[in-house]
Amino acid sequence: MNGLMRSLSEAKWRFAVPLLLVLFWEAFSRSGVIPPALLPAPSRVFATWMDWIFGINDAAQDSSGKWIYDAMASCMRVTAGYLIAAVSGIALGVAIGWWRWVERAIEPTVQMLRPIPPVSWIPLAIIWFGIANKPAIFLVFLGAFFPILMNTVHGVKTSDRNLLRAAAMAGARQGQLLRFVILPAAMPSIFAGLRIGIGSAWMLTVTAEMVAVKSGLGYALWDSYYFLRYDLVIAAMISIGLLGFLADWLLKQIMNSVLRWQHVSTVQGKA
Repeated sequence: MNGLMRSLSEAKWRFAVPLLLVLFWEAFSRSGVIPPALLPAPSRVFATWMDWIFGINDAAQDSSGKWIYDAMASCMRVTAGYLIAAVSGIALGVAIGWWRWVERAIEPTVQMLRPIPPVSWIPLAIIWFGIANKPAIFLVFLGAFFPILMNTVHGVKTSDRNLLRAAAMAGARQGQLLRFVILPAAMPSIFAGLRIGIGSAWMLTVTAEMVAVKSGLGYALWDSYYFLRYDLVIAAMISIGLLGFLADWLLKQIMNSVLRWQHVSTVQGKA
């Protein structure tokens, strides 16, 4: 019972700020300071959004009932680019953090490419891959790759050397050290990079959809802007935010499951 009450109390505070912002937005939009066409009220945005999802009353016009197709297109691009970035970023990060010769050979190139904004690759991505899913997936990969890579390198380099020495004295080979010591010790940093990367992945897929493809939430947002449908623009923004939140929440659940040993050790330390 106490746990339920605590959860309800936490939920109350978690939703208090968004609720206050929505109420302020509704009041400000209805005040007439800014024309409603330029700043639609949340009630209008919600009605348009529901029609975009369910096709209720044609409030979203040509987009009525098409939200699921736009959302699935964006999710597919995010998933594909993010998985490629996660696998390659973790693998290369472990190699750079563990082997000095790999660090000397690759890190200068990485540090030169890392400051280049992913959006600046858009012209080349279109030239290389054309107007389709591939340039969007490529840009998502670029946006997610470097946070995952750098956090993995940091996690490997800051692993407890006493654990390494103890495992080596016990006869562990290099492969065993990597698998049973380095990777578990680096996991908190790796997951930090994965969570940063998923946010970057959503930002980049929306950017790519605005210029390189003809479907998805980013395309719907940009197309609505051209037709002055700011209620749809805001509905697309909210959709992207919610899907990004759900992706981060799912990643957080995986992290808590993988790193449950961390919580156990924390509780034992407090005891």
